[in-house]
Amino acid sequence: MSVWDARADVAQLSIDRFFGAGERRMVHTTYPPRLREPFHYWWLAHLVDVRLDAFARTGASAWAGNARRVARSIRNRNHGSLFNDYFDDMLWYALALDRMHTLTGDERAGENARALWEHCVQHGWNDTHGASMAWRKQQLDYKNTPANGPFVILSARLGARGDARALEYAGRGFEWLTTRMRGADGMVLDGVNRAGDGRVDGWRFTYNQGVYVGAATAVFEATGDRAPLGRALETASAAIAQLTAGGVFVGEDDGGDAGLFRGIFYRYLGGLLPHMGADAAAPLADFVRGSTDQLWAHGLRDGRLLAGDDWREPATGRIALSTQLSAVMALEVRAALERSELTPRESAAR
Repeated sequence: MSVWDARADVAQLSIDRFFGAGERRMVHTTYPPRLREPFHYWWLAHLVDVRLDAFARTGASAWAGNARRVARSIRNRNHGSLFNDYFDDMLWYALALDRMHTLTGDERAGENARALWEHCVQHGWNDTHGASMAWRKQQLDYKNTPANGPFVILSARLGARGDARALEYAGRGFEWLTTRMRGADGMVLDGVNRAGDGRVDGWRFTYNQGVYVGAATAVFEATGDRAPLGRALETASAAIAQLTAGGVFVGEDDGGDAGLFRGIFYRYLGGLLPHMGADAAAPLADFVRGSTDQLWAHGLRDGRLLAGDDWREPATGRIALSTQLSAVMALEVRAALERSELTPRESAAR
């Protein structure tokens, strides 16, 4: 086992150490926990994916079992239903379930992922402000990157397995993201018509850059068209240049949903790296190494990892599960990088 594989194990076990909450709830949403805690459907969807990271890395069935229990917990706590009112939430859950199906052969997980995708298409896809996915059922004329990014990723993955209809949606969704949300500098904005006035929200979150990188990579993997990879590289590079201080992302984490944003960027940056030529990949890999070095140097607490917003210093105050999950995602990418799993493939140089 490499040093960074061992550190990724520590990070995974640290979720249980600091946030563990028993079999029904699985995790608390903060450390230290609050007396009353909300149910964060989409945070738990990312916890499923994080546990699948550990399973993919180690092959240990316990991690797959943990992912299944978290997935069941989401549905149980959601009153037995797969669905909620937010299309981005459901798409994150679907992505985690689809990956569970791919990695473990769990047919029910695959069926549920497909059911979520169909539900989103039926209830969320419309032509307002361009053919694209709405953010939530109560606001079908508000379109944003957080919903369309994961929709394109999932659609492209289904398309890569032979679903022509899903692949068509992936292409249309990616075109909308590129033409409506992506600026000339490569940075991806947040959404349009949130307040019903047709305006574009100019927020430049790591989340939006990450899902665009993931969408572009997924479209390439499904179609073989390399043009999206060039756009993904521009977006990833712009995000690192514009959103970091001292080699790490700072200033987004509000102790809530934003804690997950940087982790999403790391996950999909890791997916992009193998498709880049060596020269293009080098600065991206350097960023992963430098930022996770700082996370590890400052995040240890009693032999476990506890991450704050600024990885250049130890965590203080109450820490959100979302923040911790981002750190674990980053360390799993670092471990994969050091195993040479993210080394540019020979075809990427052409």
